[in-house]
Amino acid sequence: MPYITKENEKNVQLYYEDLGSGQPVILIHGWPLSGKSWELQVPVLLNLGYRVIQYDRRGFGKSFPSSSPEGYNYDELAGDLHELITALDLKNVILFGFSMGGGEVVRYLTNYGAENVDRVALISSIIPIVKQKEDNPDGVPQEKLDEIMDNLKKDRVTFLESFHKDFYNYGMLSHSVSQKQLDYDWSIAAHACPIATIKCAESWANTDFRPELQNVTVKTLIVHGDDDNIVPIDTAGRQAAQGIADNRFVIVEGGPHGLNVTHADELNAVLSDFLMK
Repeated sequence: MPYITKENEKNVQLYYEDLGSGQPVILIHGWPLSGKSWELQVPVLLNLGYRVIQYDRRGFGKSFPSSSPEGYNYDELAGDLHELITALDLKNVILFGFSMGGGEVVRYLTNYGAENVDRVALISSIIPIVKQKEDNPDGVPQEKLDEIMDNLKKDRVTFLESFHKDFYNYGMLSHSVSQKQLDYDWSIAAHACPIATIKCAESWANTDFRPELQNVTVKTLIVHGDDDNIVPIDTAGRQAAQGIADNRFVIVEGGPHGLNVTHADELNAVLSDFLMK
C-alpha cells in the first residue's frame, strides 16, 4: 500500500490513493472519517481527466497516528499535506477540503503560499470559524462544543453513532441516507485513533481562521448546505464568502453537513463546472 513517511516524524505514515493522470486534485476529508468519504466524487473527477489523490489524515483510516498528543494542530496537519505534495512532486495542484479539511487548505496557503496551487474548494467547511464568540454570534456555543468533547472522552463510539445522524440530518430530509451508510461511517470513525479523534476535534473547534482568509488568493469555490447542523452556514460558508476575494459561493438548499452523500449529484455538478471554467 502507498504511504508517505514524514521526514521529521518517522512514526507518522500517511496512507494515500493516487488514481488517474492529468492535473492533480487532492481530496482532504472531514472529521472523523477518512479518504473513503470522497467515494461519490472520485469517479466524476477521474472522468473529467484529473489525477485524483485522496489521503487519510494522521490517525484516521489507514494512516498512522502521531506519537505526540500535540501533533494534531493545523500547522502539523498542513505540514502533512505539504509532505504529500513534495513527495509526489505535484505541480499546479487543486485542493478540495471538506469540513475539517478546509482548515488544511487555508493553513497550507498561509504557511506555504499559493505559488503551487491553481484553485481550491471548501465544501461544508469549518472555514473560517466554528466557535461562538462575542464577535461571532452565529457560531456553535461553547457548551455544545464542551458536550462533544466530554462525550468523545467518556463514550466515543456511542457518540459517533448519534453524530453521524446529525451529519446527514437523518430522518429529516427527503435526501436521506440508508442505515448501512450510517453503519459504514460509524465503522470508519470508530476505528480511528481515539486521541487523534479528540485532538482533531479540539483543532477544528478552537481555530479561528478569519485572519488567514486574506491568504486565500486563488480562485475558490465555497459550497455549503443551508441546513447544516454541524457547521452552521452563517458561521462558516457565508463568512468565508465575505472574506475570500475571488470566490464563487454556492448554497445547497436543504443540504446537511454530509451533502457530499445526500446531494452528491448536485455537488458533483458544481465541482465539475468549477473545474472546467
